[in-house]
Amino acid sequence: MFTIPATQGIEKLPVANWLMAALFSIHYIYRAIISPLFLNPSMSPIHPLILISAFSFQVINGTCIGGYLAGYGASTQEDWAGATIRIQVGLLIFFAGFIGNMWHDDELREIRRVAARKQKQKAKAQGEKGVEGKVDKVYEVPENGLFRLILYPHFFCEWVEWCGFWIIGGWGCVPARTFVINEMTTMIPRALSGKRWYIQRFGKEKIGSRRAVIPGLI
Repeated sequence: MFTIPATQGIEKLPVANWLMAALFSIHYIYRAIISPLFLNPSMSPIHPLILISAFSFQVINGTCIGGYLAGYGASTQEDWAGATIRIQVGLLIFFAGFIGNMWHDDELREIRRVAARKQKQKAKAQGEKGVEGKVDKVYEVPENGLFRLILYPHFFCEWVEWCGFWIIGGWGCVPARTFVINEMTTMIPRALSGKRWYIQRFGKEKIGSRRAVIPGLI
């Protein structure tokens, strides 16, 4: 966004372009830096293929969205004419999804934090040493928020978040639309597979009427 505009003869990008870039950055500062490095008490190992695939997707997705916002898409105030209400609605939806995403992520982290506290107290009572930072894997069915209705509300909230992003950009913002579609088509199978795992581990009675990822549907 600092170099492409000049190559396209654009003197100054609209504020809305910078707004969308800021929203994109806010999400990934949380998702890629704050969450894994500072908030998660423990993380499961990631298969190298998954890591490479995720990295490749993010590079391609970031390039497409960045290029669109930097001048290959809407690049004048006229392109954003009459979009004030759309932008406001999109912002509300984006932050509703973003906050919901963070909140449900924290509900999952709380399970590990509680387990860590219990393990630390147990080790201290038994006089064990060298357990700091180690947390045995603990699996539970969260009960708060949208977890009452679905097993993967953090997925659902992330879709809501990016739908808000797409609304801000408008129907013609192809990279944002493609991002939402790609997220849903890759995450729905993961959620369905995860639901099968939950049922195998905890039983149908414990899972009850919860759907996998979309309340009342999937």
